[in-house]
Amino acid sequence: MLRPAPGADRTIAALAATGLVATALPLFAVRPVAWAVPAGGYDAVVLTSANAVRHAGPGLAALDLPVLAVGQATAAAAAEAGLAVAATGEGDVAALLDAYGQRYPRLLHLAGRDRSADPRLIAVTVYVADPLGVTAAALAVLDGGVVLAHSPRAACRLRAVMAAHALGCADMRLAALSVAVATAAGTGWGAVAVADRPTDAAIVAAARRLAD
Repeated sequence: MLRPAPGADRTIAALAATGLVATALPLFAVRPVAWAVPAGGYDAVVLTSANAVRHAGPGLAALDLPVLAVGQATAAAAAEAGLAVAATGEGDVAALLDAYGQRYPRLLHLAGRDRSADPRLIAVTVYVADPLGVTAAALAVLDGGVVLAHSPRAACRLRAVMAAHALGCADMRLAALSVAVATAAGTGWGAVAVADRPTDAAIVAAARRLAD
């Protein structure tokens, strides 16, 4: 489990409900940064991570704009924060914009520092995810197990730290949230299962299949 808290806690609980015991190995530490709304009027806010909700602070609610959320977890976090969720996507941000971009042409993306660019969005950084040092001893928890990767960046970071410690992945299995995550994780895994939807429930189901 490569997610930082609190997302890792929810995924671990979901895995436990299927009979799987999981351990968190966070690769990043998430922290807020100061931000300001770029000049211009906006029709809606795009959120691609629940981290944006957690770390944007009171400035997010002060925008008083409808939210377009990528994924159910992000939508749930926004709703819990009292925001008005106008749409929830089930794919990536491009699919969300294809579906709702004409209805909401001026979109403000509250995002992390490391993100993919889309010309249809005005993006502002509200949080950063700094890489954490990972020891060979910490990586030992992955031996012979199922690794859950929720993002391409986490998958890339995992392979980098494994390479730094001269560790292979042939005895590990990978549950990936998407094809992009699986691609970022590289080759050589004992087995790979991709979630059939980009949701936490789906990646838990993929991990269950690998564990059986």
